[in-house]
Amino acid sequence: MLQWLRQYRRAQLAGDVSAGLVVAMMMIPQGMAYALVAGLPPVVGIYASIAPPLVYALFGSSMTQSVGPMAIVSLMTGAVVGPLAAAGSGLYTVLAAQLALISGLALLACGALRLGFLANFFSRPVMSGFTFGAALVIALDQADTLLGGAWRAPHWPSAALGLASLAALVLERQSMAALLRRCGLSALVADIAAKLAPMLVVVIATLLMAQTRYGRLGIHMIGAVPAGLPRLNLATSAAHWTTLLQPGLLIGFIIFLISMSAAQALALKRNEKLVSNAELIGLGAANVASALSGGFPVTGSMSRSAVNFAAGANTPLASVITAALLALALVAPTGWLAWLPLPTLAATIVVAVLGMLDVDTLRTSWRYDRSDAVAWLATAAGVLALGVQAGVVTGVALSIGTLVWRASRPNIAVLGRLAGSEHFRDVERYPAATEPAMLLLRVDANLFFGNVEAVSERIEDELRRHAEARDLVLVLSAVSAIDTTGLYALAELNQSLGRRGLGLHLAEVKGPVLDRLKHSDLLERLNGQLFLSTAIACDYLHARAAAVTAAPISF
Repeated sequence: MLQWLRQYRRAQLAGDVSAGLVVAMMMIPQGMAYALVAGLPPVVGIYASIAPPLVYALFGSSMTQSVGPMAIVSLMTGAVVGPLAAAGSGLYTVLAAQLALISGLALLACGALRLGFLANFFSRPVMSGFTFGAALVIALDQADTLLGGAWRAPHWPSAALGLASLAALVLERQSMAALLRRCGLSALVADIAAKLAPMLVVVIATLLMAQTRYGRLGIHMIGAVPAGLPRLNLATSAAHWTTLLQPGLLIGFIIFLISMSAAQALALKRNEKLVSNAELIGLGAANVASALSGGFPVTGSMSRSAVNFAAGANTPLASVITAALLALALVAPTGWLAWLPLPTLAATIVVAVLGMLDVDTLRTSWRYDRSDAVAWLATAAGVLALGVQAGVVTGVALSIGTLVWRASRPNIAVLGRLAGSEHFRDVERYPAATEPAMLLLRVDANLFFGNVEAVSERIEDELRRHAEARDLVLVLSAVSAIDTTGLYALAELNQSLGRRGLGLHLAEVKGPVLDRLKHSDLLERLNGQLFLSTAIACDYLHARAAAVTAAPISF
């Protein structure tokens, strides 16, 4: 806790101040936009950007993570709370904060129980497919706001402003950085300035609405934004705890996944190590703080964290400065925000989420592992067809299902000796020599209840193919664990081979596995022997066979 502050150096201050200022300018339009995605008043997005990063700075392990509202989590919040309360009502705001409280408490509990490893059960292709589907859902949901009405009957002044804002944002995203570099700015400054384009577009659109007749053409605006800091309180609805529990846990899981993905990418650049359980506690505390300050679920944002990093952030002090500047913005007069047009805000959302469309992972998966590509497609389709929550469940099920499917079909290699060496390799990949009297099989997976049947069937298939073999040597160099079902399978194989007059030998058994086997009677009843290496086993069996062949025949 606050280890970074105890080690703080004066040389880090300039970078933290500049990053705090840049991210604060970015957060004003972004926070309000993501609040709209969640179905909340725009100012709630700024509320959710003040207390959470302050609390995360106390407990989190990432030096450059920017915690606050994020598109996907906002979408999930709206999907959960929308059916329970009317958008804009007091109950809606209370339920959104209650959802943040549940997610935060769940994350804190997971951190206390050291369950950070759970993030490993959501594969990258599945996460990419989920993000792709959610981004499309968010973009499509903003179409009516962008056009001022349904696409078949748009409000033309709103549509003109929204599409012009969209075009400006796309143009700035694609060309502004390169243009600024050609004007003599450094690459770093040009990239940061390009990422602040949404703020520039919002300011121009707001001035246009406030100073010209466009404000009287029926274009919807944000309206009055209350000044002042959010009040700290705990407002909940006793009737909705059960209803919000399951989606709150699910959102907490997604918060952790998204945040870890963003934080790990930046930690690699800085040669830093994240502590997953500290991240759980930091994110949990941040969401509890959001709930207490009238916010909604928050997480670390990849795009915002990247800007924070690029702007020079060295420690969480940058996020503390961002929160302080946002608090000052609320204390200052906020009347100008009332003129901010909703079509422009919708355009900023569309451009932000379209930048999350990742097809590179799908392309790589399709070339490398089709099962991962199928998981990507199924998750994206699940989000689009069934909704965000169902898409998340589909993704988790596919991740675990793919893991179980692969573990249940382990690779088993027939080994042979490389000429003139003591190395043994797969005969299908190397010119390795085998001996008819012995069969060497290497099992390339742990033996557990999910794969013992497939392993046993493969062993029997190889024994039928090598009918002359009198000894079977199982090379267990890749086996790190054998569960009880696997133990029984080995015992049954040993008995079966004994009845057929075949020997079962084990080679290269790892220490922890051997320690477990010593607590059973398998080693005592083994038809063959236990060998330190495959080479020793092969030499022993070869010598024994030669001795039997050379022995005189007595009558």
